[in-house]
Amino acid sequence: MNETVTLAHGAGGKQTSELIDKIFKNHFSNPDLTADDAAVIDVEKGKIAMSTDGFIVSPWEFPGGNIGKLSICGTVNDIACMGARPKYLTCSFIIEEGFPMDDLEKIAAAMEKTAKEAGIEIVAGDTKVAGKGQVDHIFITTAGIGEVLPGVQTSGALAKPGDAIIVTGDVGRHGCTILLERNDFAIDAHVTSDCAPLWGAVESVLNVTKDIHVIRDATRGGVGTVLYEIASQSNVGITIDQSAVPVDDSVKGVCGMLGLEPLYLACEGRLVMIAPGNKADAIVDALKNNPYCKNASIIGKVTDEMPGNVLMETEIGAKTLLPQPQGELLPRIC
Repeated sequence: MNETVTLAHGAGGKQTSELIDKIFKNHFSNPDLTADDAAVIDVEKGKIAMSTDGFIVSPWEFPGGNIGKLSICGTVNDIACMGARPKYLTCSFIIEEGFPMDDLEKIAAAMEKTAKEAGIEIVAGDTKVAGKGQVDHIFITTAGIGEVLPGVQTSGALAKPGDAIIVTGDVGRHGCTILLERNDFAIDAHVTSDCAPLWGAVESVLNVTKDIHVIRDATRGGVGTVLYEIASQSNVGITIDQSAVPVDDSVKGVCGMLGLEPLYLACEGRLVMIAPGNKADAIVDALKNNPYCKNASIIGKVTDEMPGNVLMETEIGAKTLLPQPQGELLPRIC
């Protein structure tokens, strides 16, 4: 096989078959993976959750992961936010002509490993090759299906005054990692992306209580944007304690130098959970047993004060409106 991807690999002939067999089929093989036009899978009675997402992160590889790992985590986590056990996933690749085969194999291997950890099967896919310069290295689109557990109902419209607001770990690491990897600011700091599949964390919480009102994946726009979305959907106010928000020291240092708010930097392995206040401590205890959620914390509460807004209690005791970001803080983070 060629050392780089060529246009012939996307033409549907011999080279396409070689690419699929030697890379994708080699890493994604399972009983439900199909060579037909669509996968046929068994569906159990009950509700399913479906989600789809595209991934165009630049650079495609970063400390803590690559676009392959990210593409699995993004869809798995979106499904998990609906209280659904991830079951099946499809993936579509758009690859730039000249992309190294070794790098493509590295991406496929990361997808294989992450899918196995998340308990999801890759059952179908598609490959296209674009001409040089038409794509920035590689883009991936994934779509997933999950089985909603009985008795679970989550939505951004279900937050209620008195609920506690929980984050499953320290915030802003993925966005900070991508910023540093691009080296636009020549800052020497060691930050690793939080990119991780989080169904295990959600399942551990649902084993404690199914009384979870909201679960959201804090990706583009970070935790701050998610909180504003929830405040608007539920027509409630949200108050957070700045001192309770977990932020890695390196991320805090970078944000201090650049005047960024960690709450608005993207996460790829952090969820926002909103649940009745009397369940919050048990939820945090369950989360801390998961390796990706050691820094889980209660950071605030839902109120009936100033519906649609997010207030922040500062470390000196003042209460201020958390400003909403304008424009695009950092492009191509996922």
